[in-house]
Amino acid sequence: MNAPLTPFLDTSDFPDLQALTDGFATQRQASRAQTDVPLAWRRERLTRLLSLIDTHGPALAQAVQADFGVRSEALTEVADFFVLRATIGQLLRQLPKWMKPQRVGTPIYLQPAHAYIQRQPLGVVGVIGPWNYPLQLTLGPLAAAWAAGNRVMMKPSELTPRTSALLAELLHQHFDRADVQVVLGGADVAQAFADLPFDHLFFTGSTLVGRKVAQAAARNLTPTTLELGGKSPCIVDASCDLSEAAVKILHGKLLNGGQTCIAPDYIFVPKGQEAALEQALRAALVRLFGTSPVGHPDYASIATDRHHQRLQTLLDEARSLGAEVRELCEADRGGVSAHPRQFAPVLVLQPPAESRLMQEEIFGPILPVLSYERFEDVVAYINARPRPLALYWFGKDQAACQRVLHHTVSGGVTVNDTLMHIAHKGLPFGGVGDSGWGAYHGEIGFLRFTHQKGVFVQSPWALGHWFYPPYGKRLAQLLSVLRRLM
Repeated sequence: MNAPLTPFLDTSDFPDLQALTDGFATQRQASRAQTDVPLAWRRERLTRLLSLIDTHGPALAQAVQADFGVRSEALTEVADFFVLRATIGQLLRQLPKWMKPQRVGTPIYLQPAHAYIQRQPLGVVGVIGPWNYPLQLTLGPLAAAWAAGNRVMMKPSELTPRTSALLAELLHQHFDRADVQVVLGGADVAQAFADLPFDHLFFTGSTLVGRKVAQAAARNLTPTTLELGGKSPCIVDASCDLSEAAVKILHGKLLNGGQTCIAPDYIFVPKGQEAALEQALRAALVRLFGTSPVGHPDYASIATDRHHQRLQTLLDEARSLGAEVRELCEADRGGVSAHPRQFAPVLVLQPPAESRLMQEEIFGPILPVLSYERFEDVVAYINARPRPLALYWFGKDQAACQRVLHHTVSGGVTVNDTLMHIAHKGLPFGGVGDSGWGAYHGEIGFLRFTHQKGVFVQSPWALGHWFYPPYGKRLAQLLSVLRRLM
């Protein structure tokens, strides 16, 4: 698309704080003027958002490709649009049910009154999106917030500038700015954005930045949802079929060039099976990408030079500390040109615990391998570290699987696969501890952006006056009866 871009606020040179606050004031006024947001309003905007994705999906995918260097339209269709369509479809189907007041039982001492929970919009929701899935992780929260009847301000990542600018253009072209506004700019703009007194602030990104967002929100007592990251372990049990598991592990690790918050960050393998696992992973790589992923159009490049250099630094440090680094692919693609930021996948055997590779979220196609002898050692290692966003277990021994599930805490789990728990519409998705707080997707996501107001309706035949002073023998007798019934 060659039309001039007209974002709400282009702060590439300096933040226009007045425009930012004016935009927020517009949405706040709209949200306060319409606290009872009807089903038709919500469905109409979700339907138009779905139409925007269908109509402009190719242009958006091309923008993502241009930002990354290599990120095929097919990958964006699978990783961004497929999830978005499923999300919006579920919202459209389930909204009538989710919006209804929820009746709750009334205890005997308050009968014959009745009570219910009224589900209302929060007001204005801020969404700060990441660069790794720049469409799914900005438009998904937008859809959930709209389903709950809110107005939304969005700050997409400056690291995907073409995608962010096109999102701003399309959303402002197709929607009123009282419903959605997009703010463009860098870290200074993100800071000013997080300082606004939103009714809810939704952030997806690193734990380091998430702490800053939480601190900014706390100044306004703004509740937050923080979708962060962490080091998600993958446990291979002795009962596992390595050839079957390797394809699923490698797919989860290499999707989007490893730039996925729930990618397997390191893998535990039973002692003595290291060589077999390596061979299985090599065979899996051939199955997924042929002779080599480097040069393959479906193997995403690392998003920026800085991130690419960081991965190389992590590898170099691990090697200098004595870890064994092994490239998984041994051949190129027969002269096919590769993008300079396509990072060849590697295994790192037994990296030291003090290495940055084992201290930081990797966010790239580097897979550390740790061997173990006892289940207890695996659990102790995981539980001694910040709680991960995801955990993966592979094997056929269901008793061993249940031991892992009961003795570890993580944001989510997929058994005998990777990533798939995020694709299940009925499961909450979110972190715990350092990997974030608050979950969304499905009804959980709808409720994340909803105020649940308790409503008590007194009966004309209420006996509440029995509890009024002056207190005496009658109250004592009443309380004695009620204690036996409670």
